Amino acid sequence: MNKEHRGTALITGASSGIGALYAERLARRGYDLILVARNRERLNTLASRLTTETQQNVEVLQADLANPAGLSQVERKLREDASITLLLNNAGIGTHTTLLDSDVERMAEMISLNVTALTRLTYAAVPGFSARQQGAVINISSIVSLAPELLNGVYGASKAYVTAFTQSLHKELSAQGISVQAVLPGATATDFWATGGLPVENLDPTIVMSASDLVDGALQDFDNGVLISMPSVHDLEQYEAFEASRQALLPHLSNHQLAPRYHTN
Repeated sequence: MNKEHRGTALITGASSGIGALYAERLARRGYDLILVARNRERLNTLASRLTTETQQNVEVLQADLANPAGLSQVERKLREDASITLLLNNAGIGTHTTLLDSDVERMAEMISLNVTALTRLTYAAVPGFSARQQGAVINISSIVSLAPELLNGVYGASKAYVTAFTQSLHKELSAQGISVQAVLPGATATDFWATGGLPVENLDPTIVMSASDLVDGALQDFDNGVLISMPSVHDLEQYEAFEASRQALLPHLSNHQLAPRYHTN
C-alpha cells in the first residue's frame, strides 16, 4: 500500500528514546524527517536505518539547542524549509533532586532547553504554517505539569509552561489549520531517568510505561485531535472533571470587588 506523503517532520532530541520512536513511527506514516540532536553518530545510525526501512528522506541536523548558535541553526531551518509540516519539540532534560540539592546553573540550563528553546522553535515554525494554512506542533510535556509536587520544582514548572503554552497555541491557531498537542508522559522507560540521576530500575515497575506504548498512544490521540494526551491515565474522566472545573473558574478569576471572605466587621 502506498503511503501518503505528509511533508517533513522536524524532531528535536531525536537520537534516542521517545524522539527516535516518533521518528520511526512518523517515517512509516509517510513523513520525511529532519532529525535534530547533539550526537551525530546516533543520528546517522538512526537516519540510515529509517531510510532503508521506510524509503523516506531523512536529514540529520546536529545541534545543541542549549547553545545559541545551535538553536539559531534549527530556527533558520524551520523558517526557510517550506516542506516542514510538523514540529515535534521533544528535546528536554529533567531531574528528581530537590531545590536544596540542585545546582542553580543546571536548573538554568533546564529552563533554557525545556522552555526557551521550545518557545523559539515554535515561533520559528508557526508563521510558515499559518501562511500555508497547515501544519502541526507536538510538544512533549509531562504529567508533572499537572502535579509539580512529584519531582523537582524547576522541572515541574518548566513542563507546566509547556502545557500552558500548548493550550494557548491551540486556542490561537486551531482556526488556521494548525494542529497542536501536548503529550504528558508519566514515568517512561527511557534514558531520561538515568540522565537525571535516578535510573529507571529504581522506580516501581507498575508505574513505568514503555516508550513505544507512550508514542503509539500519543499518536492515536493526535489522529483524534486530542489536545492533552496522557496515555498513562486510565480514568480520563478525572482529568475531564479537573479541566471542566478549571474552565468554570475562568470567568471568575478577575473582579473589581474584593472577595467577601476578606471583609471584616
